Amino acid sequence: MSAPLVGYSSSEEEEEEEEEGGGGTRGSRRLPVPECVLAMFREEEQEEKRDDSSRHGGRVRCFPHERGSWATHVYLPYQAQEEFLELLELLASRARTYVPSLTAMEEFHVSLSQSVVLRYHWINPFMQGLKERLASFHRFFCVADRVKVYTNQNKTRTFVGLEVSAGHFQLLELVSEVDKVMEEFDLPVFYKDPSFHISLAWCVGDLTGSLEGQCLQELQDIVDRFEDSARLLRVQWEQIRCKSGNKFFSFPLR
Repeated sequence: MSAPLVGYSSSEEEEEEEEEGGGGTRGSRRLPVPECVLAMFREEEQEEKRDDSSRHGGRVRCFPHERGSWATHVYLPYQAQEEFLELLELLASRARTYVPSLTAMEEFHVSLSQSVVLRYHWINPFMQGLKERLASFHRFFCVADRVKVYTNQNKTRTFVGLEVSAGHFQLLELVSEVDKVMEEFDLPVFYKDPSFHISLAWCVGDLTGSLEGQCLQELQDIVDRFEDSARLLRVQWEQIRCKSGNKFFSFPLR
């Protein structure tokens, strides 16, 4: 993935002459700032705004945003169909009888990496590494039909998800290649013995005690009895995606 060419522009404001007594040569001109650099700072400001937990339901980053650092995540995106959203509504409604603060997800995926931090100048070579490592992989199916409760590493959020029960081997192969790219940049690899899953809903804090046991059994019963759930929860993966800050990169499977 080649980096875009840098375009330079000039304007009267960028060509101001230095005032007398300014310590420079009279008539010298200030060089224009490359558009790619200006864009970087605009994107950084947007990231800082997103770091405000009040903007996203009290969720807290696993690591604070710093200038020049970009939160990055590799995953398989899942495009939810109407039937899936109907199942999600049934599950969320039942789970809210145990945890009223539970919020349904709006986007769905299976993670292939932890959230890591990339320096801005690493983004393009990192994506090129992913492109090369993932180029030979074909489309494949998974079945995600087991309800399970998860927390993030620092237990600030709890999730209800559908765990993958078939297709685990293919996912491990993908993770192995993503891990190799991570290692090239001295970044954390994925978890050992991962539980691949599609997150359905989340809440702030560690509420596993409220969601496991009776609640979990009721949610599994809803999935098992849902009409044509075997077909609905058999997912074909067609692309891998990487989100870095506010940038998205797609890697189609063959």
